[in-house]
Amino acid sequence: MEMVNLYINGKEVAAPTGSTVMQAADLAGIEIPRLCYDPDLSALGACRLCVVEVKGNRLLPASCVTPVMPGMEVFTESPAVIEARRTILELLVANHPLDCMTCDKLGECKLADYCYQYGVKESPFAGGEKHNYKCDDSNPFIIRDLNKCILCGACVRACEEMTGQDNLSYLYRGFHRKATTAGDVDYAESDCVFCGQCVAVCPTGALTEKTMAGQGRRWEIERVRTTCPFCGTGCNFDLAVKNGQVIGVLSNPDSPVNGRSLCVKGRFGWDFIYNEKRLTTPLIKKNGQFEAASWNEALDLIAQKFNAIKDEYGPDSFAALSSARCTNEENYLVQKLTRAYMGTNNVDHCART
Repeated sequence: MEMVNLYINGKEVAAPTGSTVMQAADLAGIEIPRLCYDPDLSALGACRLCVVEVKGNRLLPASCVTPVMPGMEVFTESPAVIEARRTILELLVANHPLDCMTCDKLGECKLADYCYQYGVKESPFAGGEKHNYKCDDSNPFIIRDLNKCILCGACVRACEEMTGQDNLSYLYRGFHRKATTAGDVDYAESDCVFCGQCVAVCPTGALTEKTMAGQGRRWEIERVRTTCPFCGTGCNFDLAVKNGQVIGVLSNPDSPVNGRSLCVKGRFGWDFIYNEKRLTTPLIKKNGQFEAASWNEALDLIAQKFNAIKDEYGPDSFAALSSARCTNEENYLVQKLTRAYMGTNNVDHCART
């Protein structure tokens, strides 16, 4: 791979040809603020918070869309850059509700983090007109508050590039511009498939998980990695756990199979674990009635019955049906039990074609 050498804050950095300044900085461990940039999405250069100073360039280019050049000298924290970023943040919060004290996204809101970093407490531009959009909670899984939208376009690109649904786009112009559904209808009336990709990439509180509303701030939540039980794909995600209770599901970009991508069942179908009709302990029928039993007691009974069937009627009297809702590892164990222990090839799977 051909490399390009440049200098960032006086440090020589080598980056692959075709990289952007931001990617080169990330490789060197140099942090550049970003709101619209996401490594899983196409670069847009909309928020301009990632501006840098390039020697010989009188403008401050956005580092997420500026390609590296040999010998380029970049400064990420010069006085001009810091002033520009502070002004950009002041413009953003001029029309942004400052209700961080009650916002569910606090602790994972990039806008709040950068305002803290650059000392922006209020905006000198706050005297102008403000949006007053109605909060859309028609979607059973997502709360959409466009008053907190900063028009970074992450949700639009995620819906198009990660999901392929194209449910979101930009409408209107100027002050009235918004990232919304076709025809600006509510989420529930749109072509939304409720996958939640838009929520996963949103850097502010404009899009939040409805099931997690008021359940806890991000720093109160323990993230526990697990595998989705709904099919055999093996998608990973983090369970959001507070006080020993699951309150939601959060994407994990390090998931080897799916990254942050999840379907509606994987992201929002977790609440069955607390359904009052769910069996939480084995049941054994005694005298015509089901009674709770320990796992050891239940497994011993199953082994006894299987052995009795095999001894009396032979191995081929046994058959196993597996499910696509199980993981690949669980399905492997079902067929191994059937073939290796029970001694028959009578095993099938609901997804066989």
